[in-house]
Amino acid sequence: MPKTRPGTISVWDQLSPLLASFRLVPEEGHPFPRYEAGQYMALRREDCRLTRRVTEPSGETRFIPDLDEAGRQKRGPVTHAYSIASAPFQTEGKGYVEFLVILEVANTLGRFTESLFEMEPREGGEMGYVERIVGDFTLPRRTQGKPHVLMVATGTGLAPLASMVRQMDHDAGAGLSVPQVTLLFANRTRAELAFHDELAAIAAAGRFDFVYVPSVSRPGDEHDGEAIGRGRANNILRLALDLPTAEEEALAEARKAGSDTKAQEAAAAKAVAPQLPSGMDLGALKARLDPEVTIAFTCGNARAMADIRRAGEARGIRVEQEEW
Repeated sequence: MPKTRPGTISVWDQLSPLLASFRLVPEEGHPFPRYEAGQYMALRREDCRLTRRVTEPSGETRFIPDLDEAGRQKRGPVTHAYSIASAPFQTEGKGYVEFLVILEVANTLGRFTESLFEMEPREGGEMGYVERIVGDFTLPRRTQGKPHVLMVATGTGLAPLASMVRQMDHDAGAGLSVPQVTLLFANRTRAELAFHDELAAIAAAGRFDFVYVPSVSRPGDEHDGEAIGRGRANNILRLALDLPTAEEEALAEARKAGSDTKAQEAAAAKAVAPQLPSGMDLGALKARLDPEVTIAFTCGNARAMADIRRAGEARGIRVEQEEW
């Protein structure tokens, strides 16, 4: 059975109140196992507020605080798996693995992430990890020989795809052959576009055929002058595939079914219309998405991934998603 070891957080980057990336270095004398870009590992915290899962009469599952006999929330260890955002060459050369994490706030604060975000100090703090790295969401196992990989990421779902892009950039610089890649990545705000400057620099360097399409779903003035689009990642994809937005499609389906359309109308009115980054040619983006040569990789919000699959398959593009 894999051993749980004590690691140390060497770098913590707070992107927003809810989002952060951090680098973890291993226990001295025990380097991390070798891995492929796209895989994940389990992290462990010893003092977490514990929750338990309950199923409502409606069938909905949610988590509630796990209380002791005195009505206090129990505390204890929690292990949680996260995709690795660093590339294998970075781990081999510099010894760290990197993660992208969000503070979970649905129903009740997330057990692991609440404990993680409450750490003081964070840099230099201890973080347990399971000495095993696994997963089959990798290029060798999922591309099926397609020469173009369309990556669509939302939020922290960028992590495994960032690992792949970083490794491909390194490999291409070493003269190795890598696929053509198009990355559509959206988060709520400019501050939450993790690794944005690095990904933009990789695209600008041109060591391999890589197009980076960043966008924000809650646009403001903070990214004026930058080449950043607007709208959710699934709707940017729909724009490139000549499909209506997810909200427009849902409204049309409700009208066709003769259903009450108030909820769909409200969603359509609220949605940010998809818009590519300034200077990016829509026709050129569309030309890259030939279903004969393209396979799509997606990771992130479950609802967004379902719509990305729906949109891709509507145009004959096979969609692979991280499902661990």
